[in-house]
Amino acid sequence: MADERRNGYEGTGPGPITPDGCAVEMYERLPLNGEPEVIRKAVPAGARILELGCGVGRMTHPLLDLGFTVTAVDESAEMLARVRGARTVRSPIERLDLGERFDVVLLASFLVHAGDPAVRRGLLDTCRRHVADDGLVLLQREGEDWMRDVPRERPLGRDGLVRVASVTPVGDGVNSVHVEYEFPDARWTQTFLSRPLDTAAFERALAESGLAVDAHLTEDRTWVRARPVPH
Repeated sequence: MADERRNGYEGTGPGPITPDGCAVEMYERLPLNGEPEVIRKAVPAGARILELGCGVGRMTHPLLDLGFTVTAVDESAEMLARVRGARTVRSPIERLDLGERFDVVLLASFLVHAGDPAVRRGLLDTCRRHVADDGLVLLQREGEDWMRDVPRERPLGRDGLVRVASVTPVGDGVNSVHVEYEFPDARWTQTFLSRPLDTAAFERALAESGLAVDAHLTEDRTWVRARPVPH
């Protein structure tokens, strides 16, 4: 299965670049920001988790260490090659159909903000299709001011820097976002499309796929727990 570059998504820098512009070697350097602990507190111990868009296993590996069973899905073979200890599946998320249900489905990394509404609907339909009737879907969304608070930058680990350099409207409520990652020995960029969703739009998108918000898991409301709505 050949990687197909997604329209509006680009990346530069050393090493492989995924179809949505992610640099594999850069993602191996990204530190965690408390995500596994947020997940641990929100779901049953030992749950079977379907992780959609696992990347290099940045969250997969700590979740395994916490005693969860993880099926890790990504469309990039180069990303999946870095994942250890989990069952891996290579597929675009919006096309995934494993014929299985899981205790927890995880859609992190702001993927719910896909620029194409059809792709977003496909992502959420995949979540609903794979979650058990009494299961949970955990989603990570952008802060509602993130696309307005630009340019901005913050440290990345001990010696890195991430900079959201620009957010450019490109029509139909979509932004082209340009991000730069700088380390002493390497520099990467990523350009991607993001569709901001206020609370009402986010909840409508979930409802279209048969999901409903159950709880906000963090003070900034960027981590959300949802449940499937009975058919």
